[in-house]
Amino acid sequence: MSEVHAARRTRLRERCNAVGTTSALISRPANVRYLAGAAPQGSVLLLGTTEDVLLCADPPDDRAGEGRPDEALRLMTLPGSGGDAAVAAADLAVIQGVDSLAVEEHHLTVARHRALRSVAPRIRLADLGGAVEQLRIVKDEEEISCLRIGAEIADQALGELLESILVGRTERHLALELERRLVDHGADGPAFPTSVATGPNSGRRAHRPTDRRVEEGDFLSVCLGATYRGYRCEIGRTFVIGTSPADWQIELYDLVFAAQRAGREALAPGAAYRDVDQAARQVLASAGHAEGLVALTGHGVGLEIDEDPQLAPAAMGKLDACVPVTVEPGVHLPGRGGVRIDDTLVVRPEADGGPELLTITTKELLAL
Repeated sequence: MSEVHAARRTRLRERCNAVGTTSALISRPANVRYLAGAAPQGSVLLLGTTEDVLLCADPPDDRAGEGRPDEALRLMTLPGSGGDAAVAAADLAVIQGVDSLAVEEHHLTVARHRALRSVAPRIRLADLGGAVEQLRIVKDEEEISCLRIGAEIADQALGELLESILVGRTERHLALELERRLVDHGADGPAFPTSVATGPNSGRRAHRPTDRRVEEGDFLSVCLGATYRGYRCEIGRTFVIGTSPADWQIELYDLVFAAQRAGREALAPGAAYRDVDQAARQVLASAGHAEGLVALTGHGVGLEIDEDPQLAPAAMGKLDACVPVTVEPGVHLPGRGGVRIDDTLVVRPEADGGPELLTITTKELLAL
């Protein structure tokens, strides 16, 4: 991966040169990991004029899921209590003779920005904006492989849960069990707080598990994801507990399934973000559920669980090949519950078989 990370830094340096800066200070953790291979807590990456340096308080620990740094980088561990790695990087930039430095203003606090100016008053600070985030949108096959393995882990954890006795157990207990199973099967950890929602809670996006117990006849909505080598995937499914589904449950489930399928089928290189959202949203709206729908149908995934692109009504831009996204429509009926169906897919051209589905747990409405 050393050559991969070096190539990423080269592309970023080209963007910096295009806007008149010679160096860059990367502080957002996901961006540091993308460019350096590792991002220990509090670390920053300096793209300097003479060398690139990863500065951190403690050496990276790959066993803790922090990644392994690119061997081409100089690793600089701060002495003593550590201090601020960004300030140390600015001081190093002065030593290298840097005259302009691009920084991630959207990640820096005002206090940290002032500290950089105080240690490097003669260096011109420019805003790098979302340049690294834009580079991260299209994934290489190594990144997609990590997402694919994470999806397999999430599928396995969910499948095992469905084989256990669920009635009488709390949302909170089921969520904790799922997260334990993720780690047991090789994940670094959950990609985000696992959501388990039952009965009237089901169908809510990002529902926080409660002490409500699973009851016969409930909808059970589960949304979880695994982190593998830093990359995060997502899967969501809805089931019925204990009995055959009621007519209203079948009708609602079929509707959300149709919306999710429409969103998945709209994924193609060149498709507008908002058109993918509209494909799924229109199915739900035409059935009378326009009010109360969530703000977006899906989003990108990678080193963060919620990356660009955003599949939303006002989103600007078009999909490229090798962009992993979620498609996750849902409907929640207050007091009754609802349905969410969520997959992680990779955009592929039709010649390559169309969108690649990473999360493969059945979407049939199962009675557990």
